[in-house]
Amino acid sequence: MQLLDGKATSDQLKKEIAEKVASIKQAGGKVPHLAAVLVGSDGGSMTYVNNKVLACKACGFDSTLLTYPATITEDELLAVVDKLNKDPAIDGFIVQVPLPKHINEDKVTEAIDYRKDVDGFHPENLGRMMLGLPTYISATPNGIMELLKRNKIDTAGKHCVVVGRSNIVGTPMSILMSRNTNPGNCTVTMVHSRTTNMKEICASADILIVAIGKPMFITADMVKPGAVVIDVGTTRVPDASDPKGFKLRGDVDFDNVKDKCSWITPVPGGVGPMTIASLMQNTLLAIELKNR
Repeated sequence: MQLLDGKATSDQLKKEIAEKVASIKQAGGKVPHLAAVLVGSDGGSMTYVNNKVLACKACGFDSTLLTYPATITEDELLAVVDKLNKDPAIDGFIVQVPLPKHINEDKVTEAIDYRKDVDGFHPENLGRMMLGLPTYISATPNGIMELLKRNKIDTAGKHCVVVGRSNIVGTPMSILMSRNTNPGNCTVTMVHSRTTNMKEICASADILIVAIGKPMFITADMVKPGAVVIDVGTTRVPDASDPKGFKLRGDVDFDNVKDKCSWITPVPGGVGPMTIASLMQNTLLAIELKNR
């Protein structure tokens, strides 16, 4: 078993981005500026957004963090989005999800100017990704592709099973892994809550990508010997023995699965850092697309 070390890979990627930004700055060009909108005080979201701000600093970006109470109305949040759309200083921005239940997330996503949608969630960007056109690819799937590529994991002709069908991870991941690219060229099966023989399908996967948000859902009997396992899940599970009162758990039962794998991502330190590094890639891309 080898660990797919997302932290080490993301650190290298951020270093490369920082070198490009330094060159842009030296040439008198505009330094990328990423804004993040955080609504409410969800602990996981706050940690994630703070990590993005730190990543901006590591990459040499300018960054702005806008925080609002969970009581903000949908119209007020849409006004914030409109202001960021029109601000020429902001090259890309994200609205951290989940949002409070009284706010329609799809409505907010569609209100974002797709040219600044560095999260890659806007229908325009999802459509362009589907067609293989230049665009912002959703940060988590893009980060996974980068992790596979930089670790030289052979994917061509392999059976890839994606667990979960969200528009943020599962669906774009299945498309990317099936495309005629490297990584890619897989035969892809997507399983979800209505799949009746999930265990058997998962156990047939050469590459198993799990993104369902259910801690330790994938057990050893669901993993093929020698498989590559990518665990996207990050859930705070109460743990009285931990000073923080919780531990982060992935969707895979890591301790019992790791010895069956050829490669596996840890939680934390696997997909999470790659997601943030991929967001930095997209923000740099925003500058490049703007100059075309």
